[in-house]
Amino acid sequence: MKLPRTTLILILLALGLGGFVYLYEFRGATVREEINEQKQQIFSFAEDDVQSLTVKTKKLTLNLERSSESSNPKWLIKSPISGPANDAIVSYLMDLLVKGKSDRTLSTPVKELGEFALDQPQATINIILKNRQSHQLILGKSNFNKRFLYAQADFVAKPDGNINVLLVSTDFANAVNRDLSEWQQPVDNSQKLPGLSTPLPTPTNGK
Repeated sequence: MKLPRTTLILILLALGLGGFVYLYEFRGATVREEINEQKQQIFSFAEDDVQSLTVKTKKLTLNLERSSESSNPKWLIKSPISGPANDAIVSYLMDLLVKGKSDRTLSTPVKELGEFALDQPQATINIILKNRQSHQLILGKSNFNKRFLYAQADFVAKPDGNINVLLVSTDFANAVNRDLSEWQQPVDNSQKLPGLSTPLPTPTNGK
């Protein structure tokens, strides 16, 4: 039986639409997934692997060391002062170091690092692991739309003499550009205040 011309056109349109939906939904999803997979993990160590951190900014050099005791705080400030660190602040930075990814990588000649402010960085983070391995993350300036920071992780020159410049989250700048007081454990003033249950002195009536 021969199909009417209009029916045949509708069938062809339906097949064409179905093919478009397949390419957009399924193939497009595959392409997007491949792009996401290209995002490079900055470091491969775990948080528990880290023994010490040195954070150097333009106004402060801070040395942090993991506490040998299991109780809080987990981190101690070793210099420029000595004392317990603010675990929440340190954990925020650690989370970025452990889970952070580079949005993309730029192969760049060493002589052009100044274009990314990596020759005079806003911050340098040195990491020492428990196995004595060391890592370093250098933070340069923001990119043109302020969405990312140029960064360099573990300086390694490639065979062509270039190095990899990464684009990382601006959260790194927020994590390290802090005053010393923010890195310190907050003072608990509750112990210095009189308890609410403390009875007030009873006034005496004069006779």
